[in-house]
Amino acid sequence: MQRRTNRRKYPENYVEKRHLKLPELKEAAGGCRLSNSYIYRDNIPAYPQPKFQVSFLKHDTTRVGLEGIRQDEGFRNPYGESMLWWSLHVRKEDVKDAEKQLMEETYPNMNGKIDLPRFATSPAFSSKSRLGNFRFSFLLDEVLQAYSQQFCAGGQPVMRVFETVLYKQEIMYSVLVHSPNGPEDFSHYPLLAEDQNAVCFFKDGRFIWRSEAMCGTHSVKLIQNDNNLTVEGIPDYYYVWDNVAIAFHVGQTVLKFDVNQLRQNLKSCKRDSVTYNYREDLTAEDPEAVIRNLWPEEEEDVPCPSRLGAHNHTHSHSHLETD
Repeated sequence: MQRRTNRRKYPENYVEKRHLKLPELKEAAGGCRLSNSYIYRDNIPAYPQPKFQVSFLKHDTTRVGLEGIRQDEGFRNPYGESMLWWSLHVRKEDVKDAEKQLMEETYPNMNGKIDLPRFATSPAFSSKSRLGNFRFSFLLDEVLQAYSQQFCAGGQPVMRVFETVLYKQEIMYSVLVHSPNGPEDFSHYPLLAEDQNAVCFFKDGRFIWRSEAMCGTHSVKLIQNDNNLTVEGIPDYYYVWDNVAIAFHVGQTVLKFDVNQLRQNLKSCKRDSVTYNYREDLTAEDPEAVIRNLWPEEEEDVPCPSRLGAHNHTHSHSHLETD
């Protein structure tokens, strides 16, 4: 496990080219004497480990970032880096489908239920954002198609295992997406192969994510007694939680979308109690009013905003250690 400092001056502990499951990650953290992490905790309350079939991506941003996206008519890395970051967007229906599949495959003919929404409580499943008051939610196919046309000359994007990053309580598994004919050589990263035991893989236009740790705070546990499944409340217990980020290699270029498509896939969202952006406070400004100002309904050709800092998009992998 290697160590670096991110642009927010917080340490990141990471392993390249692999998606480490919890036992491997715990061993890697111990090998580098990483301290102050929840990864070392034992006696974790029992919880289910479903496979989520995810067909949407999300990208959260601030007001300044939103203005830049509107002006550019698309997304770029705002810090001069080459990767554009999105996250898996797991919807309520995805959780419901995962619970049904888990009952059929892992707990067939058993009485009771898992009640998966009571376990899917980490920020990865939250309608709130740690990055800003605005959330773009796109069909994965839409993003891949746009990337294919603009960066791959219509060819198929290549997906690779990028990194596992460990923070104090958060685990981020990242997937690299790049052009097969791009100027940079990413062949040293393994291809994202279809593997039912992998943390994440791609199949039939969807990401299949087997969450290693889905609870933000463990407040319930799964009890399997003979032929019965029950969910029992417990005192709050803190452990790690994981999520999947998708890094599109775009260089200094904008991943473009139609302005109406941007608006249709945009919603305001509430801020989480923990935030990664302390410099921008929207409490005195209505996010819906910001959206209406940038996309006036009565105008077909909406002029792009022109203001200082409009290119400072806030991307969705900006993490820091939190309690």
